[in-house]
Amino acid sequence: MNMIDALGEDETKSILSSFSCPQAPDVESFIRSKAILFAVQGWAQTHIVVTSYRKNPVVVGYFTLANKVITIRTKALSKTTQKRIAKFAVYDNDLKAYCLSAPLIGQLGKNFANGYDKLITGDELLSIACRKVSQIQMDLGGRYVYLECEDVPALVNFYMRNGFVEFDKRRLEKDETDMFSSGYLIQMLKYIK
Repeated sequence: MNMIDALGEDETKSILSSFSCPQAPDVESFIRSKAILFAVQGWAQTHIVVTSYRKNPVVVGYFTLANKVITIRTKALSKTTQKRIAKFAVYDNDLKAYCLSAPLIGQLGKNFANGYDKLITGDELLSIACRKVSQIQMDLGGRYVYLECEDVPALVNFYMRNGFVEFDKRRLEKDETDMFSSGYLIQMLKYIK
């Protein structure tokens, strides 16, 4: 269901404005101030995860998906992964890299307002996002999803535990530098079976 169509933009903004994620200011800022704009402009779609709590629907998390083309240098991949990616990507001899169209999980976050974060685990939220990507790929083709995250060991380990592998780092854009402590984000890739 499209929240904006069902509830209107003002009601949707009201619901999203109560989302709280103090550990990740970029996650909180995005849902509160950019998600609707990105959806209306067609840049990315945000998926709200709702569950029942005391017989009322509550927002427990969200994830945002966008379609992107990524460049993956061959030296970042095992031979097995190179063979697998070659089926879905175009190899650029000048760059010595594969160019792959893949969904980006651009945002992923749990709602800490009112303790709602306890109603879903990070593993469950990421699994929901990956299942959505798999459903999309049933119609469009493809087998990969990627994301970018801060170079924080607990965060990188979380994604690795869920099947993602690091393939590169991306330097931050000027408008991103105030949200993150380092000057780059780790890029990670997952094969969706």
